[in-house]
Amino acid sequence: MTYLAKPRLHHPTLARNAVGYTRRDYEGKVSTLCAGCGHDSISAAIVQACWELDIQPHRVAKLSGIGCSSKTPDYFLGASHGFNTVHGRMPSVLTGANLANRELLYLGVSGDGDSASIGIGQFAHAMRRGVRMVYIVENNGVYGLTKGQFSATADRGSKAKKGAVNNDAAIDLVGIALQLGATYVGRGFSGDKAQLVPLIKGAIAHRGAAFLDVISPCVAFNNHAGSTRSYDYVREHNEAVSRIDFIDLDAEVSAAPAPGEAVDLPGPDGGTMRLRKLHANYDPTDRIAAMNQVQAYAARGEIATGLLYVDAEAGDMHQALNTVAKPLNALGEAELCPGHAALDKLNASLR
Repeated sequence: MTYLAKPRLHHPTLARNAVGYTRRDYEGKVSTLCAGCGHDSISAAIVQACWELDIQPHRVAKLSGIGCSSKTPDYFLGASHGFNTVHGRMPSVLTGANLANRELLYLGVSGDGDSASIGIGQFAHAMRRGVRMVYIVENNGVYGLTKGQFSATADRGSKAKKGAVNNDAAIDLVGIALQLGATYVGRGFSGDKAQLVPLIKGAIAHRGAAFLDVISPCVAFNNHAGSTRSYDYVREHNEAVSRIDFIDLDAEVSAAPAPGEAVDLPGPDGGTMRLRKLHANYDPTDRIAAMNQVQAYAARGEIATGLLYVDAEAGDMHQALNTVAKPLNALGEAELCPGHAALDKLNASLR
């Protein structure tokens, strides 16, 4: 079915965004995932976020690894650049592409097996280097393509579809991202589009490494009683600590929030992201506090969702390396081959 494109015929009354695209223009091919799969809901949220942000599809580069989650870039942003890498290697390929051309928006889609098992080292280095990207893990706690084994993110004590109990400790990618230096960290739920779309929009607007762990139930192998990644379990144990809104600076604000209820963070495009704290004692700008709070919720069997941490002043890898702003394929011979004098000066600086 992946060779089947959706019909190009659009109804003339469909709304268009500021760059002239309808929401349908951000869709991809027909999904081959199971009906009800949470991954399709994440794809729909990405489509909605990009449409609302007036992003031109050809300015996006989407990369993925291997797994059910890594198939999903074929189902959204069909007019964007795309690259399906080998298992667990998406972060390094994305890093190389980002170094070559910083003008594109980089969207990395992965899964709990792709990022928490074979690719955990790649995930770690992408976070600590501050690669400007939106890194989305579609986390269902199970290996769906190989018929339902526990993944590395499955909670200890959770049960498989056939009754087996997981005895291994879970890898918490949110906790690791916080520890390694990611500057925008959030967790969402594929069943809560109202929360997920703003989280993705905030990640796209962020200047540094943005990581989103999205719980996405597998309806075929991990949506049963005893699973901590099922729709019912997440709905019953979801504890949202914050939600975010985007505000036009020129728009009139009718009611200012009370002190302590909201934090206004500047966006790179001159807009403002307003973070509303649903828990008065939760500080999303304090990395250590965020780490402690996430662990405290987990210890109670609750799943903390929302924007968990953000550094509004974050930089990225290009800033740290002082790289050239122009894409490498746009540099001329004079810039790429400055001559012996420039080379001698460079060598002298290294002695």
